[in-house]
Amino acid sequence: MLPTLETRNLRHREIRSPAHGHTAGKRLNWGLHAIFNAELRVLPVAPAPRSSSGGAQWGELGDALVNTTLDPSGAGPTHLGAQACVTQTNRTGFLCDDRSSCIPASRVCDGVRTCARGEDEEQALCRAVPQSLPGFLVAHCGDPASWIYSDQMCDGINNCGDCSDELSPGTTCPPCGPGWWRCPSTVFRYCSCIPRSLCRDRVQHCSDWSDEYSCPGPD
Repeated sequence: MLPTLETRNLRHREIRSPAHGHTAGKRLNWGLHAIFNAELRVLPVAPAPRSSSGGAQWGELGDALVNTTLDPSGAGPTHLGAQACVTQTNRTGFLCDDRSSCIPASRVCDGVRTCARGEDEEQALCRAVPQSLPGFLVAHCGDPASWIYSDQMCDGINNCGDCSDELSPGTTCPPCGPGWWRCPSTVFRYCSCIPRSLCRDRVQHCSDWSDEYSCPGPD
């Protein structure tokens, strides 16, 4: 029998805007305040296949699964077959029916069948995005009318357009990674971190010019 670590209630935070064919500014007519009853189990996982570059491929199952079902009390739409999982990049993902493939949230309802059986593109799931999506796949921007997929939070990119997915008071993002330089960005695509590949290129990307005078440049 698989060891049960803990049973607890998880409240999924509301989130934000578009990617992969969905445009920002889609109107939400109801709040995603669903409460999830989750059971955390540690499952044995086969070694992940490696890509040609040596890194683990997207869609591989992480070390833990969070088996999630929306509260049937009416707090939101029910997705009895939808289950959350943890990708190898430590992001919330969508568990395919084979129970071994965990795909990124932003691969769901993007017009491409990523799960082997295509359950990530089923009509019931994708009929009215984002309302038809389970809450663990969705995040709201500072503008509540805009949304993004949950795996686009804290990824260094200004997905919301107002940086609320990276800098808002309710968003706690980790510090810039080793391949990034922290500064107030002048580039719309970034918020508080820029790729170090943009340093020392004689072009201003930070409002304080630190990308040209302080950043050591690419690793």
